[in-house]
Amino acid sequence: MITSPLRRLLRLGGLVGRIGVSLAGEGLRGLAGDEAARAARRRELLVRNAARIVETLGELKGAAMKVGQMLSLHEAALPPEVTAVLRGLQREAPRLPFEIVGYELDAALPGWRQLFREIEPEAFAAASIGQVHRATLADGRPVVVKVQYPLIAEVIEADLDNLRLLLETLFALVSETDFEPVWSEVRDRLREEIDYRHEAENARRLAALHAAVPEIVVPAVIAEASARRVITCERVEGLSADEACADGVAQAERDRWGRTLFEFLLRGLFRHRLLHADPNLANFAFLPGGRLAVYDFGCVKEVPPALAHGYAALTRAVLAGHVEEIPPLLAALGVCRSGGEAVGEELVRPYAALFAEAFRPAPPYRFGEDDSVYRRLFSLGWENLDATSDIVFPADLLFVNRTVGGHFGNLSRLRAAGPWREILRDYVAE
Repeated sequence: MITSPLRRLLRLGGLVGRIGVSLAGEGLRGLAGDEAARAARRRELLVRNAARIVETLGELKGAAMKVGQMLSLHEAALPPEVTAVLRGLQREAPRLPFEIVGYELDAALPGWRQLFREIEPEAFAAASIGQVHRATLADGRPVVVKVQYPLIAEVIEADLDNLRLLLETLFALVSETDFEPVWSEVRDRLREEIDYRHEAENARRLAALHAAVPEIVVPAVIAEASARRVITCERVEGLSADEACADGVAQAERDRWGRTLFEFLLRGLFRHRLLHADPNLANFAFLPGGRLAVYDFGCVKEVPPALAHGYAALTRAVLAGHVEEIPPLLAALGVCRSGGEAVGEELVRPYAALFAEAFRPAPPYRFGEDDSVYRRLFSLGWENLDATSDIVFPADLLFVNRTVGGHFGNLSRLRAAGPWREILRDYVAE
């Protein structure tokens, strides 16, 4: 990981510069050619710049890599080709040697040697701002310990200005929405993630909310072995996402996991209004009987009541086939043209039709079986890029839409089928 502020500045600044030159050149070429040719060039431009982003952000880690991961999951705002390139940032980062981890433990958790009987020196998982080690407490309880990388908080703060410029440049390609509230939302979530005390509190809240839901397991936080830059939780092991999606696992079990995941999303959005907003499937362990263990509570979104109620009203309109109700419902949520006009019914109709297909009464839709809904949804987004570029939306929608879209992708990966319509109707009923 590059930690020198000057070197990081040069890497990010150089990336912004290369993308800026690329966009300027496209602006000149865009004056010529028909609409189809311009659209093809625009798609090529986005994919090329996404590859540049992956190369640079993956090397930098910290806020840079975390923002790249956010982008890779926010498929509703980017063409599938771009998302596929950005998924490179979901792969695990290289692990740091335990000697360095030990220094961090000394600084963040003095006396840690008395708390733990053993910490495995080899990390079993590594991510954008820290890595995870299996361990055993002094009393024999098996746990996992997540330790932040050295100077990562300082690195994230140093990256923010350049990342803002980078994201604003890319964002302008697909939307005329005021970027400042969007950036504030991204920045606030980033800053929350670097304080593991915040993550520990999120885990406690979600554990309490799901205490009566046997299908959801939230590992308990070990308070005495946690601090600002270290968090220790009970060890709950199950199948990884790759193992759960492998051919040897019964599809009936994957269907049960899909239902649990879907209800976890709906419960957070509509009932608790507290959303686990990092839908990477690697944040879940798959247990027998359709149960899921949930990890990583750094990114949790409080859903404003008006947004939850608006989402529910939109869902009811789609399920009932009342497409004419959707534009005013979107406007009530703050989704409209930049001039304040409502989004036209002709634009929302094909989207509503796709959602209605996924939530049809019968036969139950199987996600991932074909491209009839999930891929067509994002193809529609690309095809309507020009028609939707002046649509504005509130910043609160950013992580909510990202989470919903991410879990649709997870259901596709599980190839899950279930009574989606009936489940959804229960959660959005008035």
